[in-house]
Amino acid sequence: MDLIPEPLRSWPAPRGGATGAAFPLDAETAVEAGTGTEGVARWWRTYVGAATGLPFPDASGATADNLVVLEIDPAAGRELGPEGYRITVDDAEVRVAGGSAAGVFWGAQTLRQLLGADAFRAAPTGAGRQWSVPTGVIEDAPRFAWRGLMLDVSRHFTPKDGVLRQLDLLAAHKLNVFHFHLTDDQGWRIEIESHPKLTEIGAWRARTRWGHRASELWEEKPHGGYYTKADLREIVAYAAERHITVVPEIEIPGHSQAAIAAYPELGNADVPDADGTDGADGTGGTDGTFGTGGGVTVWDSWGVSPHVLAPTAHVLRFYEDVFEEVLDVFPAATSPFIHVGGDECPKDQWRASPAAQARIEELGLADEDALQAWFIRHFDRWLAARGRRLIGWDEILEGINLVDGAAESGAVEGGTAGTGLSPGAAVSSWRGYAGGIAAAKAGHDVVMCPEQQVYLDHRQAPGDDEPMPIGYVRTLEDIYRFEPVPPQLTPEEAAHVLGTQANVWTEVMQDRSRVDYQVFPRLAAFAEVAWSALPAPGERDFADFEQRMAEHYRRLDALGVEYRPPGGPLPWQRRPGVLGRPREGTPPVG
Repeated sequence: MDLIPEPLRSWPAPRGGATGAAFPLDAETAVEAGTGTEGVARWWRTYVGAATGLPFPDASGATADNLVVLEIDPAAGRELGPEGYRITVDDAEVRVAGGSAAGVFWGAQTLRQLLGADAFRAAPTGAGRQWSVPTGVIEDAPRFAWRGLMLDVSRHFTPKDGVLRQLDLLAAHKLNVFHFHLTDDQGWRIEIESHPKLTEIGAWRARTRWGHRASELWEEKPHGGYYTKADLREIVAYAAERHITVVPEIEIPGHSQAAIAAYPELGNADVPDADGTDGADGTGGTDGTFGTGGGVTVWDSWGVSPHVLAPTAHVLRFYEDVFEEVLDVFPAATSPFIHVGGDECPKDQWRASPAAQARIEELGLADEDALQAWFIRHFDRWLAARGRRLIGWDEILEGINLVDGAAESGAVEGGTAGTGLSPGAAVSSWRGYAGGIAAAKAGHDVVMCPEQQVYLDHRQAPGDDEPMPIGYVRTLEDIYRFEPVPPQLTPEEAAHVLGTQANVWTEVMQDRSRVDYQVFPRLAAFAEVAWSALPAPGERDFADFEQRMAEHYRRLDALGVEYRPPGGPLPWQRRPGVLGRPREGTPPVG
């Protein structure tokens, strides 16, 4: 059937039925939407109805032998789980039964694939086209509850319609988490009414480096943009219709130069020359200063900025204001997790800041790592008190067992032993598996997204043709063979692996075409890793997957996705002469 992701099991005809038959869809085919599946029916009529030109009227008054039936079936839920589904096609009807509305929706996605690639178009491609579904039964369920994609919109802004398109592409691949990287050194992308300069100033930069940060090329024009609260509520609702959870990310305490550019008092103002812009390589000056005295601006280059938030009461209150508005826009029902970043926070300014050093002494902390842990723990408690779960990159584990003088092996009151984080706090493990292993062993939930395996900004092949090559070579087959659960975990610890996520950092992805090129077709391989059951360790059949991809490329073509062709980039997809940062050899596993 050339389905992607591959379903759990299938057989060619309903039990006792004839093989080789098909159920035809025509202008009389009605949709019977059971209680709770009305949104799935609406999606079906909007998208499959547009592609086929068929009206799919409501089933009331329709003949009983020409139906698409959508239903939530408790029995299917007990057998296959809430996101599982069963599709049964015979000569009378197509029935999609799911353990929940989400399960029915994923079943509808599979049904769309069964109709052929033209079912992914926005309008019919020819009059008189006959549509049919092969008879048979498919039973399916996801391996992981968290099947995600992170999109960085700070380095290069993705307009709202592009975000909605990404959500449709996630849904088509049965991915159910959209990690929305909204703030960074190069741009602040979320409207905060209580602090309007975050978007008035922080959302715009004067120019942009073209290529890797060592490149001497520049795009000499302003770049930026942001989402209004109305935009974001629309995105959240659009995602919810597709059973996708949105996880907003607000970076603290590092990756904050755009915020400091908008409100300089958020930075470490007592550090010599901290009000200046940093050098092109993203480091502080060799003389111990951090800039040129020209005023901190939204960063126009890439790397890790030395400008970090000051550990003051004012900064805490400021970001509580920010998170209050974030929680309002991203409600708990659709966004239980709030990502706080926490990665790549250089400590140079804190070491040079008398105020930061006084804060360390006042709190009885061991060092600057513990100061970052104190910062993260403050917002962990703040979010937990409001019914939300903090999630952060694996650096949030660093120094955190030193908070409030906790012993190395002891627990902090109200926290999990050895970390001091609340029991609901979770970790995005990006620097390999080690952070995720440590978090799972400490009792925290984990999302596995190791840079060396599932960073889709990494190049897809060796050679000079890859546009602005970054990182290690990660081919379609490499992604397909990624295993999210490390063998070092016991079954009880492995249960803390919520799932996995592919990350898309956009420093060298200046528009939709470049994002498409880097993400596809590898996202299809990743989707199967996240969804489909693993036959046995190391036993995924790439040859079979590659054969099924032949049909999937036709679906991507119908959707207008500008993926990397199997034979290499097309001439207009290359970027000759633009410096990247390829890394050689095999990426480390740990």
